[in-house]
Amino acid sequence: MTQTYHNRGGAPVGFITELDSIEAASVIYLRLWCESPDAQAQVWKDFASGLGPDQGRKALKSFEDLCSLCARHGRRPLIRHSVQCKCLGADESCFANFIATAATGEREDAMLIATLLVRPDVAPLIASLAAEVGHAFMRMRLSAPRDIATHTHEIPRTLH
Repeated sequence: MTQTYHNRGGAPVGFITELDSIEAASVIYLRLWCESPDAQAQVWKDFASGLGPDQGRKALKSFEDLCSLCARHGRRPLIRHSVQCKCLGADESCFANFIATAATGEREDAMLIATLLVRPDVAPLIASLAAEVGHAFMRMRLSAPRDIATHTHEIPRTLH
């Protein structure tokens, strides 16, 4: 967590290694997507590799739309830890739980979480996108979090 963020949303609540594959993918890909264009290219490569080019493109579009809507219509910006950080922030945990809940068909609970993230009128749309993204992660058959320390991005100054 960088020093510029003194927000409860960035408070560490656990470790990425404690998450299941869908939740871990949600956090790692959110971090990468927000990191840089090069990191976004890595997200695309992972989606295409795991799903094939056509299904990967559809999944990437759903993920991109989900991130974009959360950024544009969010109640506040989601606080993220750096790509290399092993900690799990509170906002990241919420995002991961949201995608996993939507993917497992718990629509009412996903809608409740969605209203915590965005305006109520946008909640049904992001809940649907979260289900699509979660299903894509399931089809990718991810078994464990990627080693996030292997990325060569410049490491920002962190508190932990």
